[in-house]
Amino acid sequence: MSELKENPLLKNEERKPKTKVERKEGEPTAAFKGASWAALVVGVSAYLIGLFNAGMELNEKGYYFAVLVFGLYAAVSLQKAVRDKEEEIPVSGIYYGLSWFAVIVAISLMAIGLYNAGSIILSEKGFYAMSFVLSIFAAITIQKNIRDTQMAKERDS
Repeated sequence: MSELKENPLLKNEERKPKTKVERKEGEPTAAFKGASWAALVVGVSAYLIGLFNAGMELNEKGYYFAVLVFGLYAAVSLQKAVRDKEEEIPVSGIYYGLSWFAVIVAISLMAIGLYNAGSIILSEKGFYAMSFVLSIFAAITIQKNIRDTQMAKERDS
């Protein structure tokens, strides 16, 4: 019968108001920020581990590494340029155009490299393509989260 009695500690815990983390209007949730960073870490790590373990020449590995770094930078740059333009922050036409061009070139270089890679089996090609896309998407999302957080803090100040 005593086993059915309520636990007084649990009852006290239930009475305490739960503290809610203050989040400013427009700021992404901590879960979304964490998921974005996790996606970037998983995507880049998977790509680099696969590259490290690949049985290809060092110059090929260097090519795929350079394409990843270039793609990440180009995607973040494009996200910033598009957002600036949307928010009517001055963006030069050449920077905006170069940002689009760089993303297109990075994706094209990855596609052309994988298409012409004779030493990589089809499933590995898919692995590199998917981890590349995941990494680029995560980098864009992280840039957006950082920008949204900064804007929310500025609005609140």
